[in-house]
Amino acid sequence: MRRFGRIEVSGTTANADDGSALHRGDTYGQTLVALERAIAAMEALGGRLEDVVRTRVYLAPGADWEAAARAHAETMGSVAPANTMLFVAALVGDGFLVEVELGAETRVDVDSSRAPSDAVPR
Repeated sequence: MRRFGRIEVSGTTANADDGSALHRGDTYGQTLVALERAIAAMEALGGRLEDVVRTRVYLAPGADWEAAARAHAETMGSVAPANTMLFVAALVGDGFLVEVELGAETRVDVDSSRAPSDAVPR
């Protein structure tokens, strides 16, 4: 979702086309896929990796927080957004260990023609 210069991506998981979990039992693999998808969604809304200001990584019981942190660090590179990583009671769907959210701040006046129509003030 984009409003003016703010982009929010939520509910991003490592799911297959049929909705099942990819990389079952692999926190690192699920985190990589979820972050790559969240970043791609943000970029489709006109954001860039360096625009990311906040990430949240939700971990289900049994997830390896160190593997998730490693995947986050590798994916984000030199970008160092505020990050919250937390364990939750469960995620919706069997086999899901990780869910990712990210927020980005962009300059509204820079190439706003790439943004979807809901980015334009109503």
